[in-house]
Amino acid sequence: MTVTAADVAGPLARYARRVHALAGERHHVASPLGAWLLLALAGPASAGETRPSLSAALGCDVPAAAQLAAALLAAPHPAVLAAAAAWHRAGLSTPGLSRWQAGLPAAVESGVLPGPAARDEWARTRTLGLIGRFAVELTPDVALVLATALATRVSWARPFDLAPARALGSSSPWAARLGRVLRTPEGPGHEAFIAASAAAGDVAVHAARARDGLLVTSVAAAPGVPAGDVLAAAYDLGVSLVTGAPVARRSLFDLPLGEGPGADGALWTVREQAVSTTAPDGREETGRAVLPAWSARSEHDLSRADLGFAGAAAALAGLLGLAGYRYAAKQAAAARYSRTGFEAAAVSAQAVAMSAVRRRRGVRRTAELRFGRPFAVVAVATDERARRGQASARGLAGRRERVADRETRPPTAWHGLPVFGAWVAEPEDAEPGDRPATG
Repeated sequence: MTVTAADVAGPLARYARRVHALAGERHHVASPLGAWLLLALAGPASAGETRPSLSAALGCDVPAAAQLAAALLAAPHPAVLAAAAAWHRAGLSTPGLSRWQAGLPAAVESGVLPGPAARDEWARTRTLGLIGRFAVELTPDVALVLATALATRVSWARPFDLAPARALGSSSPWAARLGRVLRTPEGPGHEAFIAASAAAGDVAVHAARARDGLLVTSVAAAPGVPAGDVLAAAYDLGVSLVTGAPVARRSLFDLPLGEGPGADGALWTVREQAVSTTAPDGREETGRAVLPAWSARSEHDLSRADLGFAGAAAALAGLLGLAGYRYAAKQAAAARYSRTGFEAAAVSAQAVAMSAVRRRRGVRRTAELRFGRPFAVVAVATDERARRGQASARGLAGRRERVADRETRPPTAWHGLPVFGAWVAEPEDAEPGDRPATG
């Protein structure tokens, strides 16, 4: 059975909730996908009672998870560096270990366990320098190590503008602490709207599109909604925006004018003005967002029972014929969210032809969304070919014409996979001199 990103999106979101629960409501960043890949690579070593427990943690059968892991490592996403390694102690060899290593994807580095400096260098070079030390301190009796690394460095399709921190609203605890925050610019590349979510109720949503295919979605809920519920909403909305699944967007004309929700109006302000519009019903809606810059460095102990690493350790120990063993499973993660975009030079042209339409007097409602309290962030990988296909399909509804460059190939294995998630509770000033990220 072939498993795709769409098949594991739900299980991975549930797994992500358990990973993020390790940090609770503390400011943090994590890669649930990185931990999931580790389990998927260890899975084929399992047998007997261990395999069902690993399947339950992965959310799909072990062979299917291993197949998807192999596809992800074999064809990395343009915006995501992905690497894995399986190392063993020098002189250690068993038939089970040899069979498992032979079955690992070709992209997995294998061999004798390198020394501490080499392990740190492996982590550093495969994370663009963001992680400088290997995640686990190894003792002399370590027999086998399995590791994964994911990294991204992308730039917004359109950089943020800057705004004074008071734009977060007088009720924001961050407004007095910060000097400058980020404001969405005019034009494409950013989307801001209000959505109804099953996990967190009505939420403020901002989605920033990065070059090379990554959509980074920020979600804020009313005060008092647990971090886990807001993160769950962010994973659901982020994946849905990438894959084209339905999103329950709230019409601004169904919401009261003024500030809301809650007594302190923490999340948004809806305003109305008379305009000249081409909207068929005379009602036009727009959204903008203000949110802080932020960065985070986190370490997570993955040994909690419901994350599956106890089963993975049992499977790997079985390969080595170990009657007694102990294990450690950890993750180190880092992230930074800033104003900057990609710095490059290119000339491109696009012709936009508008059919003649009748303008009328109408009403525009604008929502300014304020991320002035702790909020969730999820980065989801996208396949630009698939996104163009979705856009072309929407644009050609009811017409016979076809877009000449629309590609019919299926999306890559990465399309729709959430790669990183964060809970932002410690904002930073937005710096006007930030340089765009480079590869």
